[in-house]
Order: sequence, then structure tokens, then C-alpha cells
Amino acid sequence: MKIPRLRLWIATGLVAVAGAAGALTAPAAHAATGCRVDYSVTNQWPGGFGTNVSITNLGDAINGWRLSWSFAAGQTITQLWSGSVTQSGAQVTVADAGYNATLATGASTSFGFNASWNGTNPAPASFTLNGTACTGGVTGSPSPSASASASPSPSASPRPSPSASPSASPTPSPSASPSSTPVSSRPCDIYAAGGTPCVAAHSTTRALYSSYNGSLYQVRRSSDNGTRNIGVVAQGGVANAAAQDSFCSGTSCVITVLYDQSGHGNDVAYQGPGGAGGRDTAASATSESLTVGGSKAYSLYIKPGNSYWRDGHLTGVPTGSAPEGMYMVTSGTHVNGGCCFDYGNSETTRKADGAGAMDAIYFGTSCWFGGCSGSGPWVQADLEYGLYPGGSQSWNYNQRAFTSKFVTATLKNNGTSRFAIKGSNAQSGSLYTLYDGALPRGYSPMRKQGAIILGSGGDCCATNTNQSQGTFYEGAIVSGYPSDATENAVQADITSAGYR
Repeated sequence: MKIPRLRLWIATGLVAVAGAAGALTAPAAHAATGCRVDYSVTNQWPGGFGTNVSITNLGDAINGWRLSWSFAAGQTITQLWSGSVTQSGAQVTVADAGYNATLATGASTSFGFNASWNGTNPAPASFTLNGTACTGGVTGSPSPSASASASPSPSASPRPSPSASPSASPTPSPSASPSSTPVSSRPCDIYAAGGTPCVAAHSTTRALYSSYNGSLYQVRRSSDNGTRNIGVVAQGGVANAAAQDSFCSGTSCVITVLYDQSGHGNDVAYQGPGGAGGRDTAASATSESLTVGGSKAYSLYIKPGNSYWRDGHLTGVPTGSAPEGMYMVTSGTHVNGGCCFDYGNSETTRKADGAGAMDAIYFGTSCWFGGCSGSGPWVQADLEYGLYPGGSQSWNYNQRAFTSKFVTATLKNNGTSRFAIKGSNAQSGSLYTLYDGALPRGYSPMRKQGAIILGSGGDCCATNTNQSQGTFYEGAIVSGYPSDATENAVQADITSAGYR
């Protein structure tokens, strides 16, 4: 089912911001003011919708912005990210989130939100930016001497408020910084461009945004229990394996946390004492090394007794019947039939809470319902109460085993009627559609809880231990139902990354 998409292009006037929001150093009378707003409905479902709003500054540089509009049909924002929102009746005002407050001439920023609606969902008729009504053009003449002041703008957390509906924002990482060397689009850039942005993005090998310049994961060494965050060698680049090698020299290290690159704060920690709590332990940081684009990196090499988890239902992970998608890069050479090497949406209770409580990629040799053809490993969907090779408990003869060293696995689920499973070699080739059709009986609607699982099943590992094994290199969870074109573009980026 194709999600309707509504786009509205509007130009607005732009004025200097005073006080805590900062000010332009040039006199306002000489400032060129103007901007463009792109209001795009990215997802819509009964009673709710997701929207991305992009602001492009056409005038002189500004530091601090507030965008206001009125809803015409009683729409109410329930969740917003990359900004802070106030709504009184129909009137809405969104302020910058601090890290995205400054806009140079020609620069853009964006925020996203989920909202409720009833009956009709028209786009706002007009916008104002910093109190100035839309003008449709640029007023004044550019002022070369104008520059943003050092006055800080009001800060707001980029993490969304609680909601059971999907995210729809290309949430930039606050730790990202500009680079003089352009980097091609990474998976989460591609998902965002397709209207299905990442709400969680994890990797031990590389940045999943072209602008990301933060930490990928944390290691802890056994000699003194010291920890070190391992980042990227350059913005949008590969992991700094040399930093890990230096820190772990002469001792052993484990990976304690995989950091979320999406800006939502959905870091996953090992399910054990000192981590997310539970009975498991952290995986060794040095079990497997590889190269990505010719540079050394390490995998998250899960063995039985290792797993990672986070409760993300308050930080953007889709819940209930909201649509979502996900992918991971894994390996066909380190698998078993233990339950269950998963990555995706899981129970916040860490218990088996019924059909549809999970929505996660499974990769391994488990033949849950029997009747399988061959020995795997297979990409399947862990929807709770079973690993589904297709739309029923019967074996899906369109399934195929993926035994290559590096494997791409994808899953998407619209939450009410349809899901799709795909897989491929992560070094070359296109995605192969294993299943695309109706949800199994009893799984409509989905009842996702919004936790994130990595390396185990949903009913693990608070009081028990993980029985599965597998390898994780990178992956992301996105809000909305990704298009085939988006998934194909992500696969193209993965194959060009140079996993070896």
C-alpha cells in the first residue's frame, strides 16, 4: 500500500531574533530576509500521520528560529523531534533544538512530528518564521557583514516525547560536524530521503549518516575496567579500529554499548549487570576483525550468552500498529539454530507477550514451524510466538539460504496488513524478495512494544540467557514503510562500502 504524500512549498519572511535566541550583528534594516518551508506528510494511518518539515534560509545567516502555523482541522501534535513544540488549540510553534539553531544563507534544517487527525488532514495554509508572515521571496539586500552572534538559542532535547505512532524525521546527530570532504549518502541519509528516517542506527564498522562524527560503540578492558568510546576516523567514515587496538593492547576488551547514531538516544547495552540488566554478558570486542573500504574494523560477534537491549518506546521506536522497517548486515558463516539471533523491535517487558509484540529480523538456521527446505541460514521475521519465513506457519518455498560471509537482511511491516522480507549478499548484487504479502493470521494489527533487541529473542535475557549466535556489523530501525526503491538504494550503498 503506497502511503499518500502531500507536499506544500511556502516562502516566509525572516527577521532577527533578540534576547536568548541570539541576534544578527548587522542592522536589521540592511538584512536580507526570506526562507522556504517544505511541509511533507510522509506517513498516514487511521487517526494519525507523520510529517517532515524542512526550512531553507534564503536570507542572511540567522541564529535561532521559531516556526508557527495553525491547523485547520483539529490536528494535534503528539510527538516531535529535532525541535521543541508548543500547541494551544490550533496554533503551533516549533523552536529550534539548539544544535540546529544556526542557518547560513542557503542552509536548511528539518524537524519531524507525529500527530492525530480526525476526518480530514489539510496542510497548513501559511507559516510564519520568527514572527514574520510568509512573503514568498527575499526582502532587503544581503549584508556581507552580518553574522550570527554567540548568544545561545534555547536548547531542547532532540529526543521525542512518548508516542505510539511512527517517527518521520531525518533526525541529525547532534555530534555531527561539517566536513570539507563530501561523503556520499549513507543508509540513514537514504532512508530519510525516502520519508522513512532512522530512529535507531547502530554499527561497529562505520557511520550510517554522511554527517555523523560521533562514537560508534564503547569497549571495556579487563585489566582495570576502564572504558573507551570508539568513533570514526573522519565524518561519515569507518570505525577507528586503531583506537581500540591501542586501548585494548595487552589485555582483553568487551563491547558494552552500541551508540545510536540517529540522535534519538537509542543506545543498546549488553543485557547483564552493569549494562541493561539481566543474565547475559558483553561480547568480546576482538573476536572478528575485517576491513571496510580497505580500513580495519571489528564486528559485534555474538556468542550464546551475549545480547544487547534498550527500552526505546519513549524515544522514537514505533509501537502498536505503527509502520516500520529495518535492516542489518550480518554473516552467513557464524550462525546456529538457538533462539534467536534478532535485530529489531521487541518487548519492553522482556517476556513473550503474544502475537505481534515483536517485529524483528531473525537470521539463523532455526526452522521454527518445521518443514523447512535445506539447512539455512535464512532471513525470517520474528513476530513473537514464531519465526515466520513468510505469511504463514507453512514453509515459504521462495525462501533461500544466505551463506556468504556478509549478508544484508531487511524487514518492513505496515503494522496492519502487510510485511516483506528480503536478503542478499552484502558484497554484491540486488536484494532478493523472500516474501511480500499479508501478515500471518492473528498478527493484524501488530502490537509492538518499542524495545530494541540485538542478538537474542524478545523473551530474553532478564532471567535467562541467550542461546543464539550471530554477527552484527551495522543496522537501523526506521519509522514508516520503506519503499522498494529506498531499500534498493540502501543495498547499493552497503555493497559499495567494501566489506571484506
